Amino acid sequence: MTVFSAFRVVFIAILVATATFGCAGGAPQPSATTPPGPVTSPQDAVARVIAAEPRLTGITPFDTGLIGQASWYTVEPASGVGAYVVGIRIGWGDCPAGCINEHSWVYAVGPDGAVSMVSEGGQPVPADAWPSPIGAGRTGIGGTAVAGPVCPVERVPPDPACAPRPVANATVVIRDRGGSEVARIVTASDGSFFVELPAGDYVVEPQPVEGLMGTAGAQDVAVVDGAATAIQLDYDTGIR
Repeated sequence: MTVFSAFRVVFIAILVATATFGCAGGAPQPSATTPPGPVTSPQDAVARVIAAEPRLTGITPFDTGLIGQASWYTVEPASGVGAYVVGIRIGWGDCPAGCINEHSWVYAVGPDGAVSMVSEGGQPVPADAWPSPIGAGRTGIGGTAVAGPVCPVERVPPDPACAPRPVANATVVIRDRGGSEVARIVTASDGSFFVELPAGDYVVEPQPVEGLMGTAGAQDVAVVDGAATAIQLDYDTGIR
């Protein structure tokens, strides 16, 4: 029995109640690369989740005999409704000792291949912890926007609950060295972003976000052909 088995009854109820499997807030939508046809196997279900979140490309099944496995998935059928429940876990930070940090998701995948996110929890995933980081193999700028501090007092050892939180819907302007705007993007629900750009030198200008006291500072970024340059945008919550 996997760590997600205890929730199966709840998932089945959700799957039956949502015939289109697309009602869960924040759920990724299948991309243009989603495999065609109905979902008829656990492998099909996992492929649909990966198509909806390409950064999971390369993730492997949960292996009880593998020490230090940072990222893995489990998949189980939702009995009687022809659907599957896919659990995803990404860990980072001293994973040979069990991983200090982790983030997990549970997805429902319908017989028609529609994907909905049932639950999510954990710390924001840093860009380099994904099995296939955003923009991998592409030329451009990517990364995450986070806000901190989350707690008024820094704790030793660090409290995972006080980790910086992702900043969603933040506008980021990209300018060339001459000051001309070449791109404008908005961060995703997990604070991630990526913009494809030719090789060259750029200035990344995060814009103010309502509810946050401090705006992340501008950054000079050099983009190399064939690589995604990763950066982090640090906003200030104002909590002291």
